[in-house]
Amino acid sequence: MSSLETVLERIDSDLDKSLERLFAFLRIPSISTDPAYKDHCRAAAEYVAENLSALGLETSLRPTAGHPVVLGKPPADAGLGKGPKVLFYGHYDVQPVDPLELWQTPPFEPRIAALPDGRKIIVARGACDDKGQAMSFLEACRAFKTVTGTLPLPVTVMIEGEEECGSQHLFGFVKDNAAELRQDLALVCDTSMWDPQTPMITTSLRGLLYEEVRLTCADRDLHSGLFGGAAQNPIRVLAKILAGLHDDNGRVTLPGFYDGVKDLPADVKSELAAINLTAEEFLGPVGLRVPAGEKDRMVIEQIATRPTAEINGIVGGYTGEGAKTVIPAQAMAKVSFRLVGAQDPQKVRDAFRAFVRARLPEDCRAEFSNFGMAPAFELSFDSPALSRTRAALTAEWGKKPVTVGEGGSIPIVADFKRLLGMDTIMVGFANDDDRVHSPNEKFDLTSFHKGMRSWARILAALAE
Repeated sequence: MSSLETVLERIDSDLDKSLERLFAFLRIPSISTDPAYKDHCRAAAEYVAENLSALGLETSLRPTAGHPVVLGKPPADAGLGKGPKVLFYGHYDVQPVDPLELWQTPPFEPRIAALPDGRKIIVARGACDDKGQAMSFLEACRAFKTVTGTLPLPVTVMIEGEEECGSQHLFGFVKDNAAELRQDLALVCDTSMWDPQTPMITTSLRGLLYEEVRLTCADRDLHSGLFGGAAQNPIRVLAKILAGLHDDNGRVTLPGFYDGVKDLPADVKSELAAINLTAEEFLGPVGLRVPAGEKDRMVIEQIATRPTAEINGIVGGYTGEGAKTVIPAQAMAKVSFRLVGAQDPQKVRDAFRAFVRARLPEDCRAEFSNFGMAPAFELSFDSPALSRTRAALTAEWGKKPVTVGEGGSIPIVADFKRLLGMDTIMVGFANDDDRVHSPNEKFDLTSFHKGMRSWARILAALAE
């Protein structure tokens, strides 16, 4: 029997103990956004450190201006194999639990329940995001340590405590400790499955640019009966500008916006087409029918691999109850851009601001604020680590994983590439019905169990 088969058997036989360790983790209310839970966040960090020490890693709690980062590194004399050195990233903090009255049971008292379709689930805040997912990796490492006495390759683990409040201190931490953190490859388990039976590898993440634009015309709100027809209305100006961000085919009209955006390789595009995600299937559950993106792109491209411009909010004038006949002095909009490929957030920001300014009439001025800029991340489809991960997941789940980009952003992954020169393999085991960030968050028991087995196979494959 190979060492991998013995490790997988150990994972199976030790499942109850793995659940005990996960439940102990889930009982810690590590809500990072609320200062009242500061001590609980530290307790969660200490719990992670205990688990990393049990793996034979040299473990420390690294202070930041917020919650500490837990770092576990292989000893200098570990004598591990010749496989790539990897950095695993996860987070121990969780979202607030409000509204508490919607929880069926207390959010920090984890339990096993059953869904109507027979699936067994773990219910607790953090069960999926990200304690259950992070523990699936650590438990796979524990099984290797128990069976073979060592890990299959050099593993450094970094678990932070501020992901749910923007990881505001992590980026500086990574930059300041770049030499220590730089490895051959990063691993992340904070993403999802394609469906409960089909694994998925996230091969790209869209970047983000978030802007606020505020237009001012008159020096105060004006009576629309006295000034209407003569005074410039900033709502009308702003609405016209925003409407011009897209053409009739759904393409973004900013000059140079698509610089750095490449078409998918033909074989990858064929794989996505074979998934056959229809507009009815994706949009139907939210009451929509017709895709609003680029008309010559599949729905799955629109949501995962193409850049976007979206108006997230617009405010101006009187919005209270009843009538108030004014021409407002100001109007404001929040606009976000999801970026792909080699799009430069700075250039897109400059193009957006120039686009607005070029369309301002006299008697109107614009002010801008920025809430975030992060580049996109793309993993090369010919990456050896990707092919080995695909083979490992196929062996565990009995079907090829879907390899696709996600529409959201994990900014630290882009920083791993920019600051540390590392690609990232993103494999997660969340399902669409896991109620992440909502009351009654859950994680399928199968996701946790086969997640451990999947990581064991991936580590073994990477070590070959």
